[in-house]
Amino acid sequence: MIRTAVSALALAAALAVGVAIAAPARAGEPAAVSATPAAGAFPLIAAGRSARIETDVTDWPGVLRAVNDVRGDLSKLSADARPAQDAPVVIIGTIGKSAVIDALIASGKLDVTGVKGQWEAFVQQVVENPRPGVARALVIAGADKRGTIFGAYDLIERAGVSPWSWWADAPIPVKDQAYVAAGRRVLKPAVKYRGIFLNDEDPALSGWAQQRFGGVNHEFYAKVFELTLRLKGNFLWPAMWGKSIYDDDPLSAPLADEYGVVLGTSHHEPLGRAHVEWERYGQGPWDYGKNPDKLRDFWREGVKRMGANESVLTVGMRGDGDEPMTQGTATKLLETIVADQRKIIGEVTGKPPESTPQVWALYKEVQDYYDAGMRVPDDVTLLFSDDNWGDIRRLPEPGKTRPGGYGVYYHFDYVGGPRNYKWLNTNQVSRTWEQMKLARDYGADRLWIVNVGDLKPMELPTEFFLDMAWDPDAMTVGKMAGFTRDWAAAQFGSEHADEIAALLDGYTRLNARRKPELIDGSTFSLVNFREAERVEAEWADLERRADVLRRVLPKDQDDAFFQLVWFPIQASANHTRLYIAAGRNALYAKQGRIAANAEAGKVQALFARDAELVRQWDEDLAGGKWRKMMSQTHIGYTYWQQPPSNVIPATVAVKPAAGWGVAVEGRADVVADAADLPPLARDGAAGRWIDVFNRGAAPLAFSAKAGEPWLKVASGPAAANGDTRLEVSVDWKAAPASARRVPIVLTGADGKTVTVTAVVDGAPRKTAKAAFVEAGGPLAIEAEHHAAAASAGGVSWTTIPGLGRTLSGVTSSPSTAPSSAPGQGAFLDYAIDLEQAGDFDLRVFTAPSLDFRGGSGLRYAVSLDDAPPVIANLHEGETRTGEGQKSWEKAVADNTRVQTIRLTAAKAGAHRIRLWRVDPGVVFERLVISRGELPASYLGPVEGVRR
Repeated sequence: MIRTAVSALALAAALAVGVAIAAPARAGEPAAVSATPAAGAFPLIAAGRSARIETDVTDWPGVLRAVNDVRGDLSKLSADARPAQDAPVVIIGTIGKSAVIDALIASGKLDVTGVKGQWEAFVQQVVENPRPGVARALVIAGADKRGTIFGAYDLIERAGVSPWSWWADAPIPVKDQAYVAAGRRVLKPAVKYRGIFLNDEDPALSGWAQQRFGGVNHEFYAKVFELTLRLKGNFLWPAMWGKSIYDDDPLSAPLADEYGVVLGTSHHEPLGRAHVEWERYGQGPWDYGKNPDKLRDFWREGVKRMGANESVLTVGMRGDGDEPMTQGTATKLLETIVADQRKIIGEVTGKPPESTPQVWALYKEVQDYYDAGMRVPDDVTLLFSDDNWGDIRRLPEPGKTRPGGYGVYYHFDYVGGPRNYKWLNTNQVSRTWEQMKLARDYGADRLWIVNVGDLKPMELPTEFFLDMAWDPDAMTVGKMAGFTRDWAAAQFGSEHADEIAALLDGYTRLNARRKPELIDGSTFSLVNFREAERVEAEWADLERRADVLRRVLPKDQDDAFFQLVWFPIQASANHTRLYIAAGRNALYAKQGRIAANAEAGKVQALFARDAELVRQWDEDLAGGKWRKMMSQTHIGYTYWQQPPSNVIPATVAVKPAAGWGVAVEGRADVVADAADLPPLARDGAAGRWIDVFNRGAAPLAFSAKAGEPWLKVASGPAAANGDTRLEVSVDWKAAPASARRVPIVLTGADGKTVTVTAVVDGAPRKTAKAAFVEAGGPLAIEAEHHAAAASAGGVSWTTIPGLGRTLSGVTSSPSTAPSSAPGQGAFLDYAIDLEQAGDFDLRVFTAPSLDFRGGSGLRYAVSLDDAPPVIANLHEGETRTGEGQKSWEKAVADNTRVQTIRLTAAKAGAHRIRLWRVDPGVVFERLVISRGELPASYLGPVEGVRR
């Protein structure tokens, strides 16, 4: 049987000669690992030979198995895989399970202060004279089974073995020397249960597991359990789309307990029963009001099956198929269900119900029950949830405690409205940090679990989530900002870590702007702010840099680089370019451009390239190891649910016609006779564009003549059909100091003329120092580019690098500070210089956060100069969160919320916009000033000039 086999393997490993190791830790830190010896350091690897690992065969089987993993890893790290017979000794064991560890404690040689009796704590300590004949040993002692496992894995990870060495083919470097500094290092987790949820796993994860392991079985889960523990996680909600970890393979759940992984079942699967088991064995409707006896019998079997295996039982009930249980809030019914479930737990276990860990997930409409006043016994963990899009819906009151504590269920993947997102990683660690810091600040620290979907595309955010869960307070904003770089170094070494981190953060930011599944041909403007071109250029830059780096990286890093960096960049760039091409095809067809057909050809080519990239993943990557893992459909969405297969976007064919046409920046319609370009001003856009295009197959010939010599009209390279983009700019040294309208006459070979007028404002302005200048159009300002950030009442401001769609976010801290009266709290000042007096619109872009305190919305206030502040509410008019609430759907789809405030300036020139802090949790990202209708776009204008 597998349990016997695994235990036997661990026992054999315990008797074998082995090794341990460690790596980049800061010089001078206790038990730091480095390549150079220091006074009192312990030689894990010296002259290519590793230390020996000793452990007690009476220790937990999971500990023996983890020690065997560490031995294998260390043998790969060592230049000479065979430790010498007289090699230095690493002793690993659990307090109370290892006689050697207990003896060292009793002798006073091993200090377990802060470790003994502490959940999952461990100590790593260099011990002098641990026994006769041994001058020095490295000792790793855990307070319990997982403490020891974490201590062993922590050391080997710091030595240079990535937790993703199997799951992402991260190569293990070979080392000639590795030393552990003298001293004592103690770690223990802040969040008790830290886990992942494998969900929405068809077709990718399930398909891969089927071809790799023959199904989602104990062999598959062995890999998941090991990874979870290497990441210092301890909890799992197993895959549940038509699956049951208990019923599909009876060896899987006992194996979890042996490894040391705590099992639960998802938010809507009570008392250890997978939902699919009701489909298999249930009798009657999934309705407690009509079928309570059968449901109680069903749940009772789940608690019996759990046995002594370490578990956290989900209580409560949702409707059949993860849907609402009833219309409205049937509080009394759900209270009865929970009471009956707890009775079952007590009867089956023979212990008081509070002796068995339980969780009530306040997911979707279940939170309505909580809001309506429903409560569960205090020993039950209240698991708050995000909105499935990374925005936490509710947190407890600061300082409020309960024996069962509070937790958070978070999402990196989702199936539901407004659109599934399952394909690639779209989760910024900066946003995860901001939201989970709120959870920590408000005391939700008993259980953190994240829906990782198929797991494989979510390596980076998964490790970040679990790393932060281990010690949220250590994950400062500075450490978060450097996390991707450190993670890249752990997979690929330090030489190229900065560039790899830039690529990882870069593609994640672009994907987070709008999930790929939500992008279509109309997402990015083709006529305003050069938006589509800017987006294409951003992706092209990442593609180029990834290609360059792939060519210079060592060959043994190629598989890891392909799957972690190169493929997601190439696939995402291709996907975005595909839809932009589809959008151009539609626009060009409407305009009558023959180039519409070329764009249709691009759509076909890019669609074929998507398939080719997947083929490379399936066939070329790691010898086919990850076949099927990229089988998730992602092209052809028309509503929230995924298409059954990728569907090429529809295109329009244009029949050749005689003549030519003109299109200009700022409008989608063809210019018939005359049109104005958007304004040109000294501190505004560098240029404007005119497209001269062909309607047919005949060669395109035309001339362009500007009415003034200082207005420059430059031709870009002509397309094969003659289409040409003209760039219009101003020689400001020669231009007159006044407003002028300058015609540009376009004349075709057929004698037809079209006049495009450049609207030029050359009037000189003495602008305010360090102010953002309004000049010829909308003015954008990134939130972190404030002129002042004033603190008040103990509240200050924190810039969160990388958060949001364009640059960063700025939020107030501490998050637990009470709300401020408008105009009396901390504030951010922005210096602006306006072209003219009068009304203007200020759009404030914020993160799509929710009012996690359960109030009537998150607020801030705005004032211009010394005018009274105007209150803005992120959630004005919203009655609920979730599918069907249009403002919420737009916010999560756009990954931002936007409030528009009308302000009035009494004069042109210098002014100050002040953003006042009112409620905690508001994250400012961007400000845009405009007059009249703001030209339509997704991202808005580029940031303005700051003098």
